[in-house]
Amino acid sequence: MASTNIFCLLKTPGCARKFRTGISLHSHTKLSKEKLQFIPAFTEKWPFIQRILERQYRKSVVPVDFSRAYWTSPLTPKRAYEVERNQIENGLQLNSMVSLTDHDSIQAPAMLRMSADSADAPLSMEWSVPVNGTIFHLGVHNLPAAHASDLESQLHFYTQNPGKVSVTELLAALNAFPEVLVVFNHPLWDLCGLGPERHARSLNTFLEQNNRFIHAFEFNGMRRWEENKRVRPLADRWQQPIVSGGDRHACEPSAALNLSNAASFSEFVNEIRVNRTSHLVFMPQFADPMCVRVAHAVLDVIRYYPENPEGTRRWDDRVFHPDKTGEGFLPLSAFWKAPPAFVDRIFSVFRLAENTTIQWAAKRVYGDVIDTQLFPDSPFEAVP
Repeated sequence: MASTNIFCLLKTPGCARKFRTGISLHSHTKLSKEKLQFIPAFTEKWPFIQRILERQYRKSVVPVDFSRAYWTSPLTPKRAYEVERNQIENGLQLNSMVSLTDHDSIQAPAMLRMSADSADAPLSMEWSVPVNGTIFHLGVHNLPAAHASDLESQLHFYTQNPGKVSVTELLAALNAFPEVLVVFNHPLWDLCGLGPERHARSLNTFLEQNNRFIHAFEFNGMRRWEENKRVRPLADRWQQPIVSGGDRHACEPSAALNLSNAASFSEFVNEIRVNRTSHLVFMPQFADPMCVRVAHAVLDVIRYYPENPEGTRRWDDRVFHPDKTGEGFLPLSAFWKAPPAFVDRIFSVFRLAENTTIQWAAKRVYGDVIDTQLFPDSPFEAVP
């Protein structure tokens, strides 16, 4: 029987006191490649932006390809690790464990393990799983060091060649390592835009085949509350505990964390896999309107970072597009002397999120997103 305790720090500020450790799961560094495919869909809703972009496309000497272009976080693995660790140790006064999960890569935690103060960082990644017409994301945490590189290669091969190997066999192989934790990240996010019915069918088929090798579902700190709360009945149906996932890509620390008395990440995995018990907490930033949080994340992504290494300080150093050959990638800064003026005009809209009056208005209109009625046993705690 799976058991999930859920807290909100704003409503139960003392909830962390009976725990010794805070765990940050699911966050990203500059080594994650984030696709720009959302831009065409976004501009369809804003015809004037679409017209401006189309004029810019005609001036480009390289055909614009949003399906392959990508952006990267401004945070190095070390800085991303520190953002998460500082929130736990300074904000919650707990010991910290941080599992960085870049897309299909364990490079970030492998780099962290070369430093004495982060040598115990778990070797983790967010695995992209194309299946049933869509793509699911699985958090694969704490790969055994002796097998991590080989397992990473096998998972990456499936992502690139989903018809050639069995996802079920790969999940069974991961499950065979008792220290590995497999989390179904944001399971209700329709990443490929199938529509509710098709996505539900794909999800159900996937879980029928693989649920026995998955150890928890995720409440995601960057997904809306309406979506997160629907994960609860899904988890009940498949008898899974729920864990946190910050899904941090920019500089705001994770809005959802796990709480534990574990002294090591493997002990925490045992709590989830064997005891089937999870304690998660929503941090105060989760209650802020998602539109404001997203705007702040965009501002973090486009901000100038003078302390970064040369070639990664400006936003257009951190956005990449196929080159003339179509085989390599170059930063956008290689395609122009300075970003087009209209780009800064678009960014100015996001900068409105820094205005305190607009923040106040957004909180009045969109705030208080957490539906405490989902947890009737106490002000914000549930034990099924």
